[in-house]
Amino acid sequence: MAMDVSRTAARSTPASVTRFVRRHGWSYFFAAPSMLFLLVFWIYPVLRSVMLGFADLNLRTGETTFVGLENFQQSFATALFWQALRNAAVYTVVVVPVGLVIVVVLSVLVFRLPSAGQTFFKSAFYLPAVTSIAVLALVWEWLFNPVIGLLNYLLGLIGLPPQQWLGNPDLALPSLMFLALAGGQGAGVVLLTAAMGSIPRELYDAAKIDGASSLAEVWNVTLPLLRPTLLYLFIIATIGSFQLFGPVYLMTSGGPDHATTTIVYYIYQQAFEEYQFGYASAMALVFMVILVGISFVQYTAFSADVEY
Repeated sequence: MAMDVSRTAARSTPASVTRFVRRHGWSYFFAAPSMLFLLVFWIYPVLRSVMLGFADLNLRTGETTFVGLENFQQSFATALFWQALRNAAVYTVVVVPVGLVIVVVLSVLVFRLPSAGQTFFKSAFYLPAVTSIAVLALVWEWLFNPVIGLLNYLLGLIGLPPQQWLGNPDLALPSLMFLALAGGQGAGVVLLTAAMGSIPRELYDAAKIDGASSLAEVWNVTLPLLRPTLLYLFIIATIGSFQLFGPVYLMTSGGPDHATTTIVYYIYQQAFEEYQFGYASAMALVFMVILVGISFVQYTAFSADVEY
């Protein structure tokens, strides 16, 4: 009896595998390039970084020496690590909420336009998102130039003295905040206007029957129903702001006096300028844990089920 069961299982296993391959084989075939890319350029680097966080890499020999928690202890004992983390946090605390307010206002204004007007303004707002950060940095460096910059020219028109926008430790980080707020809201406008289009028109008609003003409609109908999209933008914007790197690398190099040194730029410096790969990997792990924790708190605090 036992032999019959084993023979039946042996025959059924190849048959079930064959059916699975026939049914799903092409799906895995077409997904294989993306899965391979994910494995080589994301999963393996993450695992390698975790290993390096507990080791010291010798570039000459390629050997790694296990050092335990020394890299993490060095991170927590370095004042510049905390300053870089604080700069990123200050940047995020300002840029994210102000940026969301700008996105909501722009989205409401754009959504009230005719279809052609919506397409034009959404394309205009989204254009900086598809423009190379190097090109944007060149444009903004000219705007912030203390001698021939447009901003100092405008200050001169109203009788104010020129400013060292990127050369003053008190103005450098706010200047990068202004850069982000002035041109980084296009993706949010596209997402919010799309979400607004899915809100049933009957809800607005009911609000008008109740005598609600346009502002009341936005506050009591639009914003509550946009909560899932706003939460998504809130989390993504927080992660992106903490990961600020491009403008710092291209425009300020972390200066002046480390006023714009963010945590990602500091990790880059330690890894690819100082060749302290173990130390940089340890900081990257700490930073990852911080971002995961912040995202979890945001999701649990602001998530809600919305039905309409």
